[in-house]
Amino acid sequence: MIVRILIESEIRRCLSMDLAAMEAVAAGFSKLAEGAATVPPILRIDIPEHNGEVDVKTAYLHGLDHFAIKIAAGFFDNYQLGLPTGSGMMLVMSAVTGRAEAFLLDNGYLTDVRTGLAGALAAKYLAREDVETVGVIGSGMQARFQMRALKLVRDYKRIMIFGIVPEDVEKYVVEMSQELGVEVVAASSAEEVVRQSQIVVTTTPAHIPYLQADWLHPGLHITCMGSDSENKQECHAEVFAKVGRICCDRKSQCFRLGELHHALEESVITENADITELGELTSGMKTGRQSDDEVTICDLTGVGVQDTAIALLAYQRALDQNLGTMLGE
Repeated sequence: MIVRILIESEIRRCLSMDLAAMEAVAAGFSKLAEGAATVPPILRIDIPEHNGEVDVKTAYLHGLDHFAIKIAAGFFDNYQLGLPTGSGMMLVMSAVTGRAEAFLLDNGYLTDVRTGLAGALAAKYLAREDVETVGVIGSGMQARFQMRALKLVRDYKRIMIFGIVPEDVEKYVVEMSQELGVEVVAASSAEEVVRQSQIVVTTTPAHIPYLQADWLHPGLHITCMGSDSENKQECHAEVFAKVGRICCDRKSQCFRLGELHHALEESVITENADITELGELTSGMKTGRQSDDEVTICDLTGVGVQDTAIALLAYQRALDQNLGTMLGE
Protein backbone atom coordinates (compact mmCIF):
# COMPACT_ATOMS: atom_id res chain seq x y z
CA MET A 1 0.00 0.00 0.00
CA ILE A 2 1.28 3.47 -0.95
CA VAL A 3 -0.13 6.50 0.85
CA ARG A 4 0.42 10.23 0.57
CA ILE A 5 1.59 11.95 3.76
CA LEU A 6 0.69 15.62 4.10
CA ILE A 7 2.07 17.65 6.99
CA GLU A 8 0.45 20.71 8.52
CA SER A 9 2.53 23.28 6.64
CA GLU A 10 1.60 21.69 3.31
CA ILE A 11 -2.08 21.57 4.23
CA ARG A 12 -2.00 25.22 5.23
CA ARG A 13 -0.42 26.07 1.86
CA CYS A 14 -3.30 24.55 -0.08
CA LEU A 15 -6.32 25.29 2.14
CA SER A 16 -7.36 28.36 4.06
CA MET A 17 -10.50 30.05 5.30
CA ASP A 18 -12.09 30.92 1.96
CA LEU A 19 -15.48 30.88 0.25
CA ALA A 20 -14.74 27.66 -1.66
CA ALA A 21 -14.00 25.88 1.62
CA MET A 22 -17.20 27.26 3.12
CA GLU A 23 -19.19 25.99 0.13
CA ALA A 24 -17.61 22.55 0.51
CA VAL A 25 -18.72 22.39 4.14
CA ALA A 26 -22.18 23.67 3.14
CA ALA A 27 -22.44 20.90 0.55
CA GLY A 28 -21.66 18.35 3.24
CA PHE A 29 -24.46 19.67 5.44
CA SER A 30 -26.84 19.65 2.47
CA LYS A 31 -26.04 16.00 1.79
CA LEU A 32 -26.85 15.24 5.42
CA ALA A 33 -30.22 16.99 5.22
CA GLU A 34 -31.04 15.26 1.95
CA GLY A 35 -30.40 11.82 3.42
CA ALA A 36 -27.35 11.33 1.22
CA ALA A 37 -24.78 10.90 3.98
CA THR A 38 -23.87 7.99 6.21
CA VAL A 39 -22.79 9.33 9.61
CA PRO A 40 -22.00 6.86 12.42
CA PRO A 41 -22.07 7.89 16.09
CA ILE A 42 -19.06 9.72 17.47
CA LEU A 43 -16.48 7.62 19.27
CA ARG A 44 -15.19 9.56 22.26
CA ILE A 45 -12.54 8.63 24.78
CA ASP A 46 -12.49 10.73 27.96
CA ILE A 47 -9.23 11.08 29.89
CA PRO A 48 -10.30 12.89 33.06
CA GLU A 49 -6.92 12.57 34.80
CA HIS A 50 -5.51 15.04 32.28
CA ASN A 51 -8.67 17.02 31.43
CA GLY A 52 -8.64 15.52 27.96
CA GLU A 53 -10.79 13.83 25.37
CA VAL A 54 -10.29 12.20 21.98
CA ASP A 55 -13.06 12.12 19.37
CA VAL A 56 -13.28 10.02 16.22
CA LYS A 57 -15.66 11.34 13.56
CA THR A 58 -16.37 10.27 10.01
CA ALA A 59 -18.99 10.36 7.28
CA TYR A 60 -19.49 8.99 3.79
CA LEU A 61 -21.14 11.45 1.41
CA HIS A 62 -23.00 9.32 -1.11
CA GLY A 63 -21.62 9.40 -4.62
CA LEU A 64 -18.09 10.50 -3.73
CA ASP A 65 -15.05 8.34 -4.37
CA HIS A 66 -13.44 9.10 -0.99
CA PHE A 67 -14.32 9.77 2.63
CA ALA A 68 -12.37 10.81 5.71
CA ILE A 69 -11.89 9.53 9.24
CA LYS A 70 -10.84 12.20 11.75
CA ILE A 71 -9.14 11.78 15.11
CA ALA A 72 -9.21 14.96 17.20
CA ALA A 73 -7.91 15.52 20.72
CA GLY A 74 -8.70 18.28 23.18
CA PHE A 75 -6.52 18.44 26.28
CA PHE A 76 -7.59 21.63 27.99
CA ASP A 77 -4.74 21.93 30.51
CA ASN A 78 -2.11 21.90 27.76
CA TYR A 79 -1.76 25.67 27.97
CA GLN A 80 0.00 25.12 31.30
CA LEU A 81 2.64 23.18 29.36
CA GLY A 82 2.90 25.75 26.58
CA LEU A 83 1.09 23.41 24.17
CA PRO A 84 -2.04 23.91 22.05
CA THR A 85 -5.17 22.46 23.63
CA GLY A 86 -6.25 20.84 20.35
CA SER A 87 -4.56 18.42 17.96
CA GLY A 88 -5.54 15.79 15.44
CA MET A 89 -5.18 14.13 12.06
CA MET A 90 -7.35 12.82 9.22
CA LEU A 91 -7.21 9.69 7.11
CA VAL A 92 -8.53 9.80 3.53
CA MET A 93 -9.97 6.47 2.42
CA SER A 94 -11.11 5.24 -0.98
CA ALA A 95 -14.87 4.64 -0.99
CA VAL A 96 -14.33 2.34 -3.97
CA THR A 97 -11.65 -0.03 -2.64
CA GLY A 98 -11.57 0.74 1.10
CA ARG A 99 -7.83 1.40 0.97
CA ALA A 100 -6.10 4.29 2.72
CA GLU A 101 -4.84 6.92 0.28
CA ALA A 102 -3.59 9.78 2.44
CA PHE A 103 -2.75 10.79 5.98
CA LEU A 104 -3.40 14.46 6.67
CA LEU A 105 -1.20 15.31 9.66
CA ASP A 106 -2.90 18.66 10.16
CA ASN A 107 -2.50 18.87 13.94
CA GLY A 108 -6.15 19.90 14.24
CA TYR A 109 -5.95 22.69 11.65
CA LEU A 110 -8.66 21.25 9.38
CA THR A 111 -10.97 20.77 12.35
CA ASP A 112 -10.44 24.40 13.31
CA VAL A 113 -11.21 25.52 9.75
CA ARG A 114 -14.34 23.42 9.27
CA THR A 115 -15.66 24.41 12.72
CA GLY A 116 -15.15 28.07 11.96
CA LEU A 117 -16.88 27.67 8.60
CA ALA A 118 -19.90 26.00 10.22
CA GLY A 119 -20.20 29.06 12.45
CA ALA A 120 -20.03 31.29 9.39
CA LEU A 121 -22.80 29.29 7.72
CA ALA A 122 -24.99 29.65 10.80
CA ALA A 123 -24.48 33.42 10.71
CA LYS A 124 -25.04 33.59 6.95
CA TYR A 125 -28.56 32.26 7.32
CA LEU A 126 -29.52 33.34 10.84
CA ALA A 127 -27.83 36.67 11.62
CA ARG A 128 -28.96 40.13 10.60
CA GLU A 129 -27.34 41.58 7.49
CA ASP A 130 -26.44 44.91 9.13
CA VAL A 131 -23.91 43.85 11.74
CA GLU A 132 -21.56 46.33 13.36
CA THR A 133 -20.43 44.54 16.53
CA VAL A 134 -19.83 40.84 17.02
CA GLY A 135 -18.86 39.14 20.25
CA VAL A 136 -16.83 36.10 21.18
CA ILE A 137 -16.58 34.40 24.55
CA GLY A 138 -13.28 32.58 24.95
CA SER A 139 -9.82 33.54 23.74
CA GLY A 140 -8.45 30.31 22.29
CA MET A 141 -8.05 28.96 18.78
CA GLN A 142 -11.76 28.78 17.92
CA ALA A 143 -12.26 32.35 19.12
CA ARG A 144 -9.93 33.24 16.26
CA PHE A 145 -11.23 30.88 13.60
CA GLN A 146 -14.86 31.80 14.26
CA MET A 147 -14.15 35.50 13.76
CA ARG A 148 -12.07 34.86 10.63
CA ALA A 149 -14.83 32.79 9.11
CA LEU A 150 -17.52 35.26 10.15
CA LYS A 151 -15.76 37.93 8.06
CA LEU A 152 -16.64 35.87 4.96
CA VAL A 153 -20.36 36.48 5.49
CA ARG A 154 -20.70 39.68 7.56
CA ASP A 155 -18.63 42.86 7.25
CA TYR A 156 -18.51 43.69 10.94
CA LYS A 157 -16.48 46.57 12.34
CA ARG A 158 -15.86 45.60 15.94
CA ILE A 159 -15.22 42.47 18.05
CA MET A 160 -15.96 42.34 21.75
CA ILE A 161 -14.15 39.56 23.58
CA PHE A 162 -14.38 38.13 27.05
CA GLY A 163 -12.07 35.44 28.41
CA ILE A 164 -10.91 34.25 31.80
CA VAL A 165 -7.16 34.34 31.05
CA PRO A 166 -6.21 38.05 30.92
CA GLU A 167 -2.91 37.58 29.07
CA ASP A 168 -4.64 35.51 26.38
CA VAL A 169 -7.28 38.21 25.93
CA GLU A 170 -4.60 40.88 25.60
CA LYS A 171 -2.82 38.81 22.97
CA TYR A 172 -6.10 38.23 21.14
CA VAL A 173 -6.90 41.95 21.03
CA VAL A 174 -3.53 42.77 19.43
CA GLU A 175 -3.44 39.86 16.98
CA MET A 176 -7.01 39.97 15.71
CA SER A 177 -7.22 43.74 15.34
CA GLN A 178 -4.14 43.62 13.12
CA GLU A 179 -5.23 40.56 11.17
CA LEU A 180 -8.83 41.56 10.49
CA GLY A 181 -8.49 45.34 10.48
CA VAL A 182 -11.29 45.83 12.99
CA GLU A 183 -11.54 47.27 16.46
CA VAL A 184 -11.18 44.60 19.14
CA VAL A 185 -12.37 45.47 22.64
CA ALA A 186 -11.83 43.45 25.81
CA ALA A 187 -15.15 43.29 27.68
CA SER A 188 -15.46 43.14 31.45
CA SER A 189 -17.95 40.26 31.38
CA ALA A 190 -19.72 37.75 29.17
CA GLU A 191 -22.91 39.70 29.81
CA GLU A 192 -21.39 42.85 28.32
CA VAL A 193 -20.42 40.89 25.19
CA VAL A 194 -23.94 39.56 24.69
CA ARG A 195 -25.76 42.80 25.39
CA GLN A 196 -23.62 44.87 23.01
CA SER A 197 -23.28 42.47 20.06
CA GLN A 198 -25.53 41.51 17.17
CA ILE A 199 -23.77 38.15 16.79
CA VAL A 200 -22.20 36.20 19.66
CA VAL A 201 -20.12 33.03 19.37
CA THR A 202 -19.36 30.98 22.49
CA THR A 203 -16.12 29.00 22.21
CA THR A 204 -15.39 27.69 25.70
CA PRO A 205 -15.20 24.16 27.18
CA ALA A 206 -17.33 25.30 30.11
CA HIS A 207 -18.95 22.74 32.38
CA ILE A 208 -21.02 25.34 34.25
CA PRO A 209 -23.36 27.47 32.08
CA TYR A 210 -22.84 31.22 32.10
CA LEU A 211 -24.92 32.74 29.25
CA GLN A 212 -28.25 33.84 30.70
CA ALA A 213 -31.65 34.26 29.08
CA ASP A 214 -32.18 37.81 30.37
CA TRP A 215 -29.11 39.00 28.43
CA LEU A 216 -30.85 38.39 25.08
CA HIS A 217 -32.10 41.31 23.00
CA PRO A 218 -33.98 41.75 19.71
CA GLY A 219 -31.95 40.97 16.60
CA LEU A 220 -29.35 38.84 18.39
CA HIS A 221 -27.90 35.68 16.91
CA ILE A 222 -25.90 33.24 19.07
CA THR A 223 -23.73 30.40 17.82
CA CYS A 224 -22.72 27.91 20.54
CA MET A 225 -19.87 25.60 19.60
CA GLY A 226 -18.16 24.71 22.87
CA SER A 227 -20.60 22.12 24.17
CA ASP A 228 -19.59 18.99 22.25
CA SER A 229 -19.93 16.46 25.08
CA GLU A 230 -22.58 15.62 27.64
CA ASN A 231 -20.83 17.38 30.50
CA LYS A 232 -20.19 20.69 28.74
CA GLN A 233 -22.64 23.58 28.79
CA GLU A 234 -22.28 27.28 27.99
CA CYS A 235 -25.92 28.47 27.90
CA HIS A 236 -28.48 28.18 30.64
CA ALA A 237 -31.29 25.99 29.35
CA GLU A 238 -33.80 28.84 29.70
CA VAL A 239 -32.09 30.61 26.79
CA PHE A 240 -33.84 28.20 24.43
CA ALA A 241 -37.23 29.27 25.75
CA LYS A 242 -36.48 32.92 24.92
CA VAL A 243 -35.35 32.61 21.30
CA GLY A 244 -37.55 32.71 18.22
CA ARG A 245 -35.55 30.30 16.11
CA ILE A 246 -33.47 27.27 17.14
CA CYS A 247 -30.98 25.71 14.74
CA CYS A 248 -28.32 23.02 15.12
CA ASP A 249 -25.93 20.98 13.00
CA ARG A 250 -27.61 17.62 13.71
CA LYS A 251 -30.59 17.19 16.03
CA SER A 252 -29.96 13.60 17.06
CA GLN A 253 -26.38 14.47 18.02
CA CYS A 254 -27.20 17.74 19.78
CA PHE A 255 -29.93 16.06 21.81
CA ARG A 256 -27.20 13.76 23.10
CA LEU A 257 -24.19 16.08 23.39
CA GLY A 258 -24.91 19.75 22.86
CA GLU A 259 -26.66 22.68 24.45
CA LEU A 260 -29.92 21.12 23.24
CA HIS A 261 -29.12 18.09 25.39
CA HIS A 262 -29.39 20.22 28.52
CA ALA A 263 -32.48 22.08 27.31
CA LEU A 264 -34.14 18.73 26.60
CA GLU A 265 -33.07 17.29 29.95
CA GLU A 266 -34.54 20.29 31.77
CA SER A 267 -37.78 20.09 29.75
CA VAL A 268 -37.29 23.53 28.21
CA ILE A 269 -37.73 21.91 24.79
CA THR A 270 -39.01 18.55 23.59
CA GLU A 271 -37.74 16.25 20.86
CA ASN A 272 -40.68 17.48 18.76
CA ALA A 273 -39.68 21.13 19.07
CA ASP A 274 -39.37 23.18 15.89
CA ILE A 275 -35.61 22.93 15.36
CA THR A 276 -33.93 23.57 12.01
CA GLU A 277 -30.83 21.65 10.99
CA LEU A 278 -28.08 23.65 9.30
CA GLY A 279 -28.28 21.43 6.21
CA GLU A 280 -31.94 22.38 5.77
CA LEU A 281 -30.76 25.97 5.38
CA THR A 282 -27.80 25.27 3.09
CA SER A 283 -29.93 23.04 0.85
CA GLY A 284 -32.79 25.54 0.63
CA MET A 285 -35.29 23.22 2.33
CA LYS A 286 -35.97 25.94 4.90
CA THR A 287 -35.40 29.68 5.04
CA GLY A 288 -33.27 31.53 7.56
CA ARG A 289 -33.91 34.62 9.67
CA GLN A 290 -37.48 35.90 9.36
CA SER A 291 -37.09 39.46 10.67
CA ASP A 292 -34.51 41.92 11.97
CA ASP A 293 -35.86 41.59 15.52
CA GLU A 294 -35.90 37.78 15.62
CA VAL A 295 -33.58 36.17 18.20
CA THR A 296 -31.85 33.09 16.82
CA ILE A 297 -29.47 30.45 18.17
CA CYS A 298 -27.46 27.63 16.59
CA ASP A 299 -25.99 24.70 18.52
CA LEU A 300 -22.91 23.22 16.84
CA THR A 301 -21.40 19.94 18.04
CA GLY A 302 -19.37 19.06 14.93
CA VAL A 303 -20.54 16.47 12.41
CA GLY A 304 -18.50 14.02 10.36
CA VAL A 305 -19.81 15.47 7.08
CA GLN A 306 -17.74 18.57 7.81
CA ASP A 307 -14.59 16.49 8.26
CA THR A 308 -15.03 14.54 5.03
CA ALA A 309 -15.87 17.73 3.11
CA ILE A 310 -12.85 19.71 4.31
CA ALA A 311 -10.44 16.76 4.15
CA LEU A 312 -11.35 15.92 0.55
CA LEU A 313 -10.98 19.55 -0.51
CA ALA A 314 -7.53 19.71 1.09
CA TYR A 315 -6.57 16.38 -0.46
CA GLN A 316 -7.64 17.44 -3.95
CA ARG A 317 -5.80 20.74 -3.70
CA ALA A 318 -2.69 18.92 -2.48
CA LEU A 319 -2.90 16.59 -5.48
CA ASP A 320 -3.28 19.58 -7.82
CA GLN A 321 -0.12 21.11 -6.34
CA ASN A 322 1.71 17.77 -6.08
CA LEU A 323 2.26 18.21 -2.36
CA GLY A 324 3.09 15.48 0.13
CA THR A 325 5.43 12.54 0.52
CA MET A 326 4.62 9.07 -0.81
CA LEU A 327 5.31 6.21 1.58
CA GLY A 328 4.79 2.47 1.32
CA GLU A 329 5.36 -0.25 -1.20
